[in-house]
Amino acid sequence: MVTDSAVSPGGYVPPTVDVPALAELLDGEYSEVRTLVRANLATYAGVLDEAEELGFDAFRERVREVVVEMAATGQTGMGFPKKYGGGGDIGASIAAFETLAFGDLSVLVKVGVQFGLFGGAILQLGTERHHEAYLPRLITGELMGCFAMTETGHGSNVQALGTVARYDADSREFVITTDGDAARKDYIGNAARHAELAVVFAQLEVGGEHKGVHAFVVPVRVDGAVAPGVRIEDDGRKMGLNGVDNGRIWFDGVRVPREALLNRFADVTAEGVYESPIDNPDRRFFTMLGTLVQGRVSVAGGAINAAKVALAIATKYGDRRRQFEAAADGEEQVLLDYGMHQRRLLPLVARTYALHFAQDVVRTQLHEVFSGIADDERARRELEARAAGTKALGTWHATRTIQECREACGGAGYLAVNRFAALKADSDVFATFEGDNHVLLQMVAKGLLTHYASEFENMDQLGMVRYVTGLAVDTVIEKTSAHKLLERVRDLLPGGDEWDQEAGLFDSEYQLAMLRFREEHMLAGLARRLKRGMEQEKHPGVVFSQVQDHVIAVAHAHVERLVLEAFVEKVRQMPDGNGDGENKAAMALLCDLFALSTIEADRAWFMEHGRLTVQRSKAVHREVNDLCRKVRPLAGDLVDAWNIPPEMLRSPDLVG
Repeated sequence: MVTDSAVSPGGYVPPTVDVPALAELLDGEYSEVRTLVRANLATYAGVLDEAEELGFDAFRERVREVVVEMAATGQTGMGFPKKYGGGGDIGASIAAFETLAFGDLSVLVKVGVQFGLFGGAILQLGTERHHEAYLPRLITGELMGCFAMTETGHGSNVQALGTVARYDADSREFVITTDGDAARKDYIGNAARHAELAVVFAQLEVGGEHKGVHAFVVPVRVDGAVAPGVRIEDDGRKMGLNGVDNGRIWFDGVRVPREALLNRFADVTAEGVYESPIDNPDRRFFTMLGTLVQGRVSVAGGAINAAKVALAIATKYGDRRRQFEAAADGEEQVLLDYGMHQRRLLPLVARTYALHFAQDVVRTQLHEVFSGIADDERARRELEARAAGTKALGTWHATRTIQECREACGGAGYLAVNRFAALKADSDVFATFEGDNHVLLQMVAKGLLTHYASEFENMDQLGMVRYVTGLAVDTVIEKTSAHKLLERVRDLLPGGDEWDQEAGLFDSEYQLAMLRFREEHMLAGLARRLKRGMEQEKHPGVVFSQVQDHVIAVAHAHVERLVLEAFVEKVRQMPDGNGDGENKAAMALLCDLFALSTIEADRAWFMEHGRLTVQRSKAVHREVNDLCRKVRPLAGDLVDAWNIPPEMLRSPDLVG
């Protein structure tokens, strides 16, 4: 809604946002799915209070009950085949998970562990014998399980896991053993209380030969008691997510039948012969891990929606809370009318919209790859990189946004009833699980440097350095540049003060060119540094270590460019006619705010590299301020369009 006060002194009249139409655009093709989840969130809204009122053990049990009851509505099983009771739609399962993030995040993560990690591993790594044995009961929540990959001493280095699975041909069994405390499984959701089964990742040994990491279905409880040979220890209280029972697991010669191996990509015959359709062990490993990319896509979407909750609360509060007199009429001014308050919140609203549309892209890619619509190696590699990058930027955005929103609500934001305490505590670990963000961005950069080459799966860090240094620098650029970007940027940025005054900052091609130039320039510089290090005959590991900051910067620049492209494309697709044009104008404002605030945040780099003069840099800063003023009258409608159930906002004194 636009009021008379929304008309600026310069006569600018902001567009009128059609909130239901914008909400429909944001929900996209999964509107029905999201409506179901919103209804469930409202039904179980009491869990937000129970998180604070119940004791440690009681809240864990309550979260399990809620997850099982939600499963009965079909909400959590949408990604599984219909023949086993699922919905047969992977994209819908991601949309459901994203929407669930409006609520209690322990419920969200418990769902992710049970249906995404445990269930996803059974589905993607197993074959029909595993699907028939486990999926029907898993989908209903009757059979609870856990995903036992992470180890205390190995973390993100999955290829170096210490748990061992040796095949005993005489008994036709695998023997699972924890090789020292560094190899204990740690931080495993569902392990401490509720899991009956674990998908255990272990180093397979057959006939004395090491075959790399494989996954096995291992019972960890029998009739509620810890299984023989298994030791489980509760991780105890955490910073947040205390409705999820994380634990540590040790295995002491636990025997499981030969059929316990999840054998989609490799199998062991009864006689002890190892077989796999993928000869190269590194490629086999990366193919196996690639099937689990759904977790990263889910976490990214969950983080973005958690940020929406914080922004909705802070924006609504800023639109009604008054502080200090700022005009002659003597009335105190609404917080969101202050320029600094706009600066704090509105670029974050714009970035949240941008990440929402970027998440739409990666969700669609995931659906197409896993539904067989785009099932080729190149599509899979690009999906893995995009999922990794979106997860990193999305989770960092949530952490930053929730903190800024808490501060923007002053002392009131510190009260638990206003949700920030839980949002901060529960979402903080999103930057860590499903892959540490810095490790994920290194994977993104590796894909860029190698152009997602077929050799990609076989390269460790050292192999990647050698591969890149074997190419000419211009070959790296040519391989990664789909746009002939350097030439395009030169055309768009002729330079000089006169051009600075005349060229439009609001041209999306200019904005994209700036981010593309930054990415390409950083990538070329990284390739040169790698080559220089190798020419100095340094060890490849040392070379890579010395340029890691550059690696992360390249990946970050790449993903920000993808996010802007997604936003620009979404605005271009919106219809112009009738009332639709108003929403399109509102999205164009937000897109400009995201693009220019992104350039502004890195304007030192752009000035260092001749892409911004001092005068133009100041112009960018001024325009971001002006865009904040233009977006300000729309702020309430923009956060309402996220359609967060009112029960999830809680915060009665903040949102009214």
